[in-house]
This record gives sequence, structure tokens and C-alpha cells, in this order.
Amino acid sequence: MAKRSKRPEAIPVNPADLNPGHRWHRPLLAPGVSQVDFEERVDFRRLHRYRLARTRQALAQSGMGAMLCFDQHNIRYISSTVIGEWARDKLIRYTLLSGNGTPWVWDFGSAARHHKLYCPWLDEDHCLAGNPGMRGAIGPKVGLFEAAAKEIKDILLREGVADMPLGLDVCEPGMLFALQKQGIDVRDGQQVMLAAREVKSHDEITLLNTASAMVDGVYQDIMEALKPGVKESQIVALATKKLYELGSDCVEAINAIAGERCSPHPHNFTDRIIRPGDQAYFDIIQSFMGYRTCYYRTFAVGKASSAQIDAYKKARQWMDDAIAMLKPGVSTDKVAKMFPKSTEIGFETEMAAFGLNFCHGLGLGLHERPLISRLNSFKDPYELKAGMVFAVETFCPAADGISAARIEEEVVLTPDGAKIITLFPAKELPVSNKY
Repeated sequence: MAKRSKRPEAIPVNPADLNPGHRWHRPLLAPGVSQVDFEERVDFRRLHRYRLARTRQALAQSGMGAMLCFDQHNIRYISSTVIGEWARDKLIRYTLLSGNGTPWVWDFGSAARHHKLYCPWLDEDHCLAGNPGMRGAIGPKVGLFEAAAKEIKDILLREGVADMPLGLDVCEPGMLFALQKQGIDVRDGQQVMLAAREVKSHDEITLLNTASAMVDGVYQDIMEALKPGVKESQIVALATKKLYELGSDCVEAINAIAGERCSPHPHNFTDRIIRPGDQAYFDIIQSFMGYRTCYYRTFAVGKASSAQIDAYKKARQWMDDAIAMLKPGVSTDKVAKMFPKSTEIGFETEMAAFGLNFCHGLGLGLHERPLISRLNSFKDPYELKAGMVFAVETFCPAADGISAARIEEEVVLTPDGAKIITLFPAKELPVSNKY
């Protein structure tokens, strides 16, 4: 009988790489978008090591042998590679990490060769060209799914984990079927990656705080420009231009909603012309070095009505009550109780009202852990941890039937509680171009 080869030893996680390096005794940094030689700003190699160590730790605790990722945020977290917003919805890039190996990256054509030249933290022979079919644009008869699955199986065999479950985050159905035909036991790996990403390091918090500082400045420009005769779409254009000038690497979306469009919240923008007395709110979703903002502010245009002011006060109170609860060790169901029931804001169910009054984690992704709401947190509560970064959102429709207040604060959870990093004033309803 042939002697079975010994499984390669798992690569140990260096405890130093798992140290998030928090400096809670000092102010949270937002040092600028450039590197300098006279201050320590973001140490990107330290950031790479932390993210990879967190992934290895989560993988070891999962009982899975490897993680295969098509989710762009997971690919960047593991491999520290990115080729831009173009790749967001293609499902063409992927990365593989086993407990016994270093990251493998399959990328779009020449991008793989670029990684070999400019990503020395990756093994050169682990940067490969790949293409599973571009969401069906290349027909299944070509056999790209099958070829990719065989290549992955060969690596799993080589690294000694082919008989263990494989974690997978997202993929096309054809990719899943091809992996299963190779005899691979595929499991849900997205939960493993979300667990890895939930506690941010000092470097990640610095990048998130810098991204927030960029939006602080954009809201100053919006407040000055927000006047009758300006279109929602013009505010979107103004904000987008400013963000790229400040150093954004992706303006993912900007919501711009005014007047009778405010309630119910449509989550978009149009060419509607701003009018005197409108209430208007905006959400700016963009990233700096991959780290995202989700940052709402509400304004009254020229003047504010009593109905608008009352709605804003309610939204602010819900916001402040939720933030006051945010401390390490607090269970998420206790925070969810601070938000109004769906019926209090005119919706029949928590599903119908979802996303209006809740918290969601921020990082490389827009929606990470923790996610706190009346829809999920009473059924699946868990404890908050220092180093989590998340957005707290509230919404309150006004008694006039058309206006609404929408506020959002991003917070870093320190050992002493939540530290707000979205600094454009929002304690009271701002009035733009007051008359």
C-alpha cells in the first residue's frame, strides 16, 4: 500500500502581526493622503501583515482548509491587490489561501504580470492570469470553470488540504458546480471573512478617519452650493469632483434627495431642481485606499419649517441614544432597542423599514460587522469589540408628509465607547444659504 504523504504544516500566525496597534491614549489620526518622511502615517506593509494574519486566524478557527474568494473586498484584504472599480461586478478575479500556503491571485490578463512586478509581498509564481468567463460572456462550452476548478484542486492537493472543506464567499453557479465535480466540499466562507475583518487595526482606522475627513470638506462645499435652482445631479457632480481631487480612489455612490422625494427614501438621485424651503439629504459613499465612508447629512434650503425641525430632533435623539449604548462588551440587541419600531416611522414591518434606522460595519466593504437592527439583532445578538468601526443611521419622516431627516455618524469603538469621526456639524438641522 502506498504510504500517504504527510500533510504540510500549517503556517503559524505571528502574534505580532495580529496586534492591531491601537493608540487609544492619542487622538485618532487623519494625517493626509500622502506619505511623508517626518511623520509615521499608515504603514502599508504592517497593514498587509495584519489583514493576512487575521484571515489565517479566522481560517484556522473555522475547520476549513482554505478560502477561495471572488468578493473584491476579501481579495484585497487577503492579497493586498486591486485593479480598480472596473472589476467590482465582473467575478473575474479570485484569490486562494490555505492554512498551509501563501496567497494565490488570479487576475485579468496583464494585471497578473503587474502584480509580479509591483507586489513583492506575493510569491511571483502565485500571480496567475485567470478568467472564469466574465459572468457568462464566454460560453460554458469553452470549459473555463472546469479548468479553474482543476487548477484550484491541484493546489489544494499540493498544499495538503484537499480533503478539508473549502470556504467560498461568492461566485457564479457554474464555478460552484465545477468545484463540486472535483470532489471539493464547498462551505460558506463569507462568515469566516467577515469575522476576520470585524476588528480594525490602527492603520485601518487611520484610513477610515482620513476618508471621513475628505467628506467633511465635501459637505462644506455642498452647504455653500445648496440653493434654489441647483439640481440634485449637480450636487452629485460637485461632490464627485471634489472627492477625486482630495484623493478618493472610488466614488461608489452619492444619494441626493430633496423636497417631496425625501419620504419615502428612494436611495438615489435625479435631476430634480432644488426649491426654497426644501429639505434635502445626501449620502456620500466613497473610499480612500479602499476604506469606505457612508456619511449622511440633512439640510434645509433657505429656511426650515417646524415639521422639518421636529423630524430632525427625533432622528438626532435616536442617533444619540444609540451611540450612548456603544461600548465594548455590550450586546447588539441592547443597541437595537434604541431604534424606533418600524410602525413609528410609518412602515408595516421591520423588513420594509430596514436600512433606515440601524448600524453597519465599515471597512473595505460598505456593509461589514457589526450589523445592528431590529430585523436581525434580537435573533442573533453578539458582543461589540474595541476596534470595530461602523456607521449609525437614523431616519424620521416629517409631519408635513414629504420632508424627512436622515442623519449618519461613523464611529470608532474605543475601550471607553464610541468616538465619532464624521465631523460636519449635525447636532441641529443645518440651514443652507439662509434667508
